[in-house]
Amino acid sequence: MSDNDPGQLHVIFGTAALGSAVMRQLVKKGQRVRMVSRSGRADLPAGVESVRGDASDPASVKAASQGAYAVYYCAAPDYTKWASLYPPMQRAMIEGVGAAGAKLISPESVYMYGPVDGTMTEDSPHTPTARKGRIRAELARMLLDAHAKGTVRAAIGRAPDFYGPEAVVTTIYGDRIFYPALQGKRVDVQGKVDLPHTFIYVDDFAKGLVTLAERDEALGQAWHLPCAPTLTQRELLTMIFEEAGHPLKFREAPALLFKILGIFVPIMKELDEMQYQWQRPYVFGFDKFAKAFGAGDVTPHRDAVRETVAWFRAHPQKK
Repeated sequence: MSDNDPGQLHVIFGTAALGSAVMRQLVKKGQRVRMVSRSGRADLPAGVESVRGDASDPASVKAASQGAYAVYYCAAPDYTKWASLYPPMQRAMIEGVGAAGAKLISPESVYMYGPVDGTMTEDSPHTPTARKGRIRAELARMLLDAHAKGTVRAAIGRAPDFYGPEAVVTTIYGDRIFYPALQGKRVDVQGKVDLPHTFIYVDDFAKGLVTLAERDEALGQAWHLPCAPTLTQRELLTMIFEEAGHPLKFREAPALLFKILGIFVPIMKELDEMQYQWQRPYVFGFDKFAKAFGAGDVTPHRDAVRETVAWFRAHPQKK
């Protein structure tokens, strides 16, 4: 089989927004898909396999990855437990996928760069100022070192903040933005709304990861994935409220609020250390990917917002 032959088995660890988006892309391409979760239960299209697996157990990872052409590491621990859970997961995925003989495609954020002046690229130095950034940098090093040693064939796909269908609690632009907008209520946003901020639609994130899996020349490297042009939070919020059918209502949440709430609420403490991403320009470049593989059919924000609002409207918030 060549890299692009249909009918190959692709295994996805994690059934949340990104894992589901990768699944959709693969199904469109006629590939066989196996979704792996702790429960082994998921609401999936006909023909998509669902199995139980543990991303922190090398033996479980190996078993779930048997026969796979590529494995997508879309599982992630609770945001407040990265320090204790992410490193053992990373080791287990590397060992298990390597033992199964599959490619390992790992999606990442840009936390490892820390504050960046100008455009973020794959050559931006890893100078994290937050604990999660240091964890991200270490995870990336572990994976690329394992590839260099021949333990596993791997590629990294990095993306900025994402939004899209099913992205409810896994992103800043999830339930705290789309549900209030649909109700015509005010939303509280982090940072300064008129600074440049790059966002990626979750389906474009998934397309980029699938491209990395298809191309052997992507292995052993980190890649920034193509996304729609950088805009501002105000511009994105305006599209969201327009699609929701209500006038724009928002408030810039005071930075001090996160520090105060962080004393009592763990997730607020975690968000506080990442505030620099919302208090300064956040511009993401993907020239390297575009030159190697082409930029592809990136979804315009207007279309992405329309599809995302439609999903949130069809899935009312649970009370």
